[in-house]
Amino acid sequence: MKLVNRSDSASSSMDSGSSSGEVKLKKSVGLFTGVGLIVGSMIGSGIFISPKGILEGTGSVAMSLIIWALCGLVVTLGALSYAEMGTAIPKSGGEHSYLMFTYGHMGKFGAIPSFIFDWVSLFIIRPTQFALISLSLGTYVAKPFFPDCDPPLPAVKLITAVAMLIVTFINITSVKVAVWLQSFCTIAKLLAIAIITVGGIYKLATDGAEHLAEGFEGTSENVGLIAIAFYNGLWAFDGWNNLNLVTEELKSPQRNLPLAIIIGIPLTTVCYLFANIGYFAVMSKHEVLESHAVAVTWGDHMLGTMAWIVPLFVVISCLGAANGCLFATSRLVYVAARGGNFPQVLSFINMNRLTPLPSVLFTSVVGFAILIPGDISTLMDFYGFSAWFLYSMTIFSVLVLRYTQPNLHRPYTVPIIIPVFVFLIASYLLISPVIQSPRVQFIYACIFIASGMFFYFPFVYMKLPVPYMDKFNTLMQKVFLIVPGKTDS
Repeated sequence: MKLVNRSDSASSSMDSGSSSGEVKLKKSVGLFTGVGLIVGSMIGSGIFISPKGILEGTGSVAMSLIIWALCGLVVTLGALSYAEMGTAIPKSGGEHSYLMFTYGHMGKFGAIPSFIFDWVSLFIIRPTQFALISLSLGTYVAKPFFPDCDPPLPAVKLITAVAMLIVTFINITSVKVAVWLQSFCTIAKLLAIAIITVGGIYKLATDGAEHLAEGFEGTSENVGLIAIAFYNGLWAFDGWNNLNLVTEELKSPQRNLPLAIIIGIPLTTVCYLFANIGYFAVMSKHEVLESHAVAVTWGDHMLGTMAWIVPLFVVISCLGAANGCLFATSRLVYVAARGGNFPQVLSFINMNRLTPLPSVLFTSVVGFAILIPGDISTLMDFYGFSAWFLYSMTIFSVLVLRYTQPNLHRPYTVPIIIPVFVFLIASYLLISPVIQSPRVQFIYACIFIASGMFFYFPFVYMKLPVPYMDKFNTLMQKVFLIVPGKTDS
């Protein structure tokens, strides 16, 4: 296939990182913006939606708070395990790069784990996350216009689609603007949680801790429901691995990757615990379970005529989370295509703006496709099961590499007990719901995971040509001014 080369004039417009005539992603993410990407990606719609799902699964206030804390612990330990991989294998793409490095040299089937990860992530997990966060944004925008009932779904989805288009445009246009938006939204969402926390503390000081004092009353004994509650909590923490997806754009990754994790995830966990205390200081269990938007109900109780502040902050929070999700996911698509698991054109970069334009568009299009038929509860269960299947694969590869490549240079090494513990937790999250509370979403997830092999063997393993793909790639290059990207080796 003939590729469109950059002109000399385009070459002269690049920064010093591209002075050699190659186009590559710039190192635009420092420690502060790295922490912002982690915190901003995690604090999105989850803390404003998941309290209801966790309470449904646990049955009590105290157990729900314990689940929130345990979720924070699990993702912190998981992220520290990922940090070992990220500093030893400093490439963008996160799990894709780690699985390929771990198994790629193990015979002709060694690339299957990374392909399975790409297949499930890029068609289900990441676009579903993007759609879910954006759908939450649309719900909170529409809710004030329908105070006495649920907003109609077509109106919610229309607002959602507009938000997705805005985020897509930003990520296509400028990496700097996308990173700036992430930092701004992170500050705004921390302020929103601070308002809920301070309001809860004020309520505790003036009216006592009636709802919090219920403690473990009503705690569920169903192990499967507890696992479902974990899914809801872990959804609120998802995005903890987003920084690993953009390692090539991270300044000093050996230092900043583990440091951003150590700062970002515990900070988010503390914020979530304080926010939940704020909720339960004001609302009873019954009110939480009956609420379609917990944060809005809290605002109605506490802020009176200023209650509009809460949905505004929630919208900003969701916007930041959607931006972080799309920013990181587009890099995963970029790396998967660069490695041969997806069409090559998805690994190209806009030669003027240095953004992975095709991968951003791909993620957005799949997200739109999922948005059309989807609803929040079904998508969340499907997402949680599929995500932790892939996380367990990656955590296990930490253990495999310790055995197969003990002399690999690891700037950061996690105690071996940590990946073992996280792998066991991930296995529990996969097995327990299927046995205790089987749902059709789990069957669909397994079928979709297995279906990837029908595409892997003909198009990736056997490399059968796709008709007209070369012409399509050339057309895309001419239309979008995209060229193959260079990576740090």
